[in-house]
Amino acid sequence: MELNKKNIVINKAIEILNKGGVILYPTDTIWGIGCDATNKSAIKKIYSIKKRNNRKPLILLMNNITTLSKYVKTIPKQAKEIIYNEACPVTIIYNDPVNLPSELNYHNTVGIRIVKEPNINQFLKIFNKPITSTSANISNNTTPISFEEISDEIKSQVDYIFPKNFININTNKSSKIIKINQNLSIEKIRD
Repeated sequence: MELNKKNIVINKAIEILNKGGVILYPTDTIWGIGCDATNKSAIKKIYSIKKRNNRKPLILLMNNITTLSKYVKTIPKQAKEIIYNEACPVTIIYNDPVNLPSELNYHNTVGIRIVKEPNINQFLKIFNKPITSTSANISNNTTPISFEEISDEIKSQVDYIFPKNFININTNKSSKIIKINQNLSIEKIRD
């Protein structure tokens, strides 16, 4: 997709997010459903669309460590090393999130991924706030690995759908998830 068209898509998505809407968008891993992570009512919409238990956490996507530092009390050295050095997408579960609604702060932790894919990173940079991300399926159903596999039920409930050619998703699988514990040990949650 050419640059001008990508900018139009990004601007439309940001307009929807700023109004409390929900988007269906490609991430650096799979297609996701997202909203402004600082908007409580938008977060509730995500749980409703997915028919998901609100005690099951959503992850957040951000564009860089500077943004990350606004939403967690401390960024352990190990996290920075992983963010800078890991080639594959990795979601890191942090302790003591700040400046986030309680809906995203279950067990006083939050999962956050810094997106390296250039187009999604640019989108996140322009939006300048974290976006929630969760797979584009009804809870406990199979995770779709392509746009074509996303159910019409999901597509009909979101406020904006990115064009399927916005980026090429190369992994077609969810990110690794790790947790950095209070004692700074690293625990693999999903490989």
